[in-house]
Amino acid sequence: MHAPVENLGTADDETAPHPALADLPPPPDDGPGGPDDGGPGEPGPRGVQPPWWRRRAVLVPAAAVAVLGAAYGVDLLLAGGDVPRSTVVGGVDIGGLSPAAAAQTLRHDLAPRITAARTILAAEVRTSLDPAAAGLSLDVDATVAAARVQPLDPWTRLTTLFADRPVQPVLSRDDAQLRAALDGVGTQADRAPVEATIAIHGTTPSVVQPADGRRLDRRGATAALTAALLSGRTTVRLPVVVAHPHVPAAEAQRVLTATVTPALAAPVTVASSDGATKAELPVTALAAALRFTPGGDGRLAVSIDPAALQKAAGAGFAEFGTPAKDATFRVSGDSISVVPAVDGSGVDPAKLAGQLMRVLTAPAPRTVTAELGPVHAAFTTEAAQQLGITEQVSSFTTHFTATPSGTNIRVVAAKVDGAVVKPGETFSLNTFTGPRGTAQGYVPAGVIEGGKFTTAVGGGISQFATTMFNAEFFAGVQDIHHQPHSYWITRYPAGREATVFDGLIDLVWKNDSPTGIYVQTDWEPGSITVSFWGTKHYDIESVSGKRRNVVTPAVQEMPDDGTCKPQAGQQGFDITVTRVFKDVHSAAVLRSEDFHTHYKAEPVIHCVPPAAPAPASATPTSPAATSTAPTG
Repeated sequence: MHAPVENLGTADDETAPHPALADLPPPPDDGPGGPDDGGPGEPGPRGVQPPWWRRRAVLVPAAAVAVLGAAYGVDLLLAGGDVPRSTVVGGVDIGGLSPAAAAQTLRHDLAPRITAARTILAAEVRTSLDPAAAGLSLDVDATVAAARVQPLDPWTRLTTLFADRPVQPVLSRDDAQLRAALDGVGTQADRAPVEATIAIHGTTPSVVQPADGRRLDRRGATAALTAALLSGRTTVRLPVVVAHPHVPAAEAQRVLTATVTPALAAPVTVASSDGATKAELPVTALAAALRFTPGGDGRLAVSIDPAALQKAAGAGFAEFGTPAKDATFRVSGDSISVVPAVDGSGVDPAKLAGQLMRVLTAPAPRTVTAELGPVHAAFTTEAAQQLGITEQVSSFTTHFTATPSGTNIRVVAAKVDGAVVKPGETFSLNTFTGPRGTAQGYVPAGVIEGGKFTTAVGGGISQFATTMFNAEFFAGVQDIHHQPHSYWITRYPAGREATVFDGLIDLVWKNDSPTGIYVQTDWEPGSITVSFWGTKHYDIESVSGKRRNVVTPAVQEMPDDGTCKPQAGQQGFDITVTRVFKDVHSAAVLRSEDFHTHYKAEPVIHCVPPAAPAPASATPTSPAATSTAPTG
């Protein structure tokens, strides 16, 4: 018998172990999913390698990943500190530039567009805004810093090979400047709501109906303006919100019925404590002094304004106490000093206002007891001293001979003497003097009317106006309006004179200096002097140019019917007078101002006897023979 033979398998049986490996320990377990446990990896018995084509399928993706990783690292390395490629800020390409070059490009190409003027729309308001003046500008350094940040996402880096990488510009903002700029827009766009209140016309009260207003939404406006700068839009609509009133019409009607109507039903008697002195406060004074204040709680408060009450009462309380005297100035030779104010005593308007509030709704008759207190001068000593009126600034004199004109000059000079014009105030001769008629002491005197010499009440005031104009000219204050005569009057400086007429032609100047002006007038028979006192800020020089466009006067013959006044005539011409401002200390020329004047030619008028009437003709004449055609 043959011994049994053990089957070692054939060459096709890959599951049999190799004889040489039978005694070797098994290979280590590759873990779950490895090639030896039938998981996702290559299947097969332990220790058996997969075919070569399967091993290549694993190695190729790994190599690709390695290559891409190397490329990613090289790309980061090559980018270095430069701005990443394809970076665009506000439409400006700075990709691949160094930080310094990127900053220069943004300053040149983007910053001017950011700060370009914008058209602003807010409700129906249309205006313009300068972003730089509003504190908005491109922060170049911060923008470059934001653009330099390298994107680490591989996909982002890959897409920049084919597309732009947008980066938002960074703006710098000055909140104070921006707030001021928006407030400027708000002053045009804002409309305060109309609160329900009481209006009094004369002594008749009525309810004012409330109405919505509007206001600029400052926070929303900041966002809208910033967005427009970043997007490049040149027209910006800013948001406006509705502003509602607090006081309803019903509250105003309640106040009208409960307080105002009974308050204006009758006057109030003001009496001294002993009853010896009484004064009636009329309804008109009460109406002028009532004030209505809307509150945030929807209530309408009623009060009496002491100053308005005092003004409306006028001289009604003069019997109580003694009046106050305002401070003034006294000129003595070449110096000027302050005459101190004197306080008086009288009805205290603040206390009286409180007393009136307690009796306004009481039935008539209504009486309050006057409480006396100090009455302070309106123009105090301290206020006068602070005006800096310490020296003569200018003075000018003109001469006259006509007696009626001299009378009018004396009256107007007395009215103007002592006028105080504070810094920034405007002086109008017509407004200051008021009407200039016979009731004020003026008389008929010579004037030029329609190119002819005639008479009118107040004539001759132009002499005073010319004198004052020259005083203001050499004081260096601002000329607002003056009108030269139509003809040159030889006693006045050519191109440096002025005429006035009550209610029609005025002389107006403004004290544009930082110190006050005290006007002194000095009338003498035959002359008038106007002097300005204050602080001298300039030395003024007057330079007269040559006369131009000289016109010879025409000769006219007028019938001597009793109204004809002969005229010697005067040439017409143009002239320019220059006012030169010099530094009061160094005499250096600071600036100059030209005054251009045109004078008409004053005709020569001969008064001739009227022609004798023609003898009556025996032969009738036709209407055509007696008609006269108009002549130019």
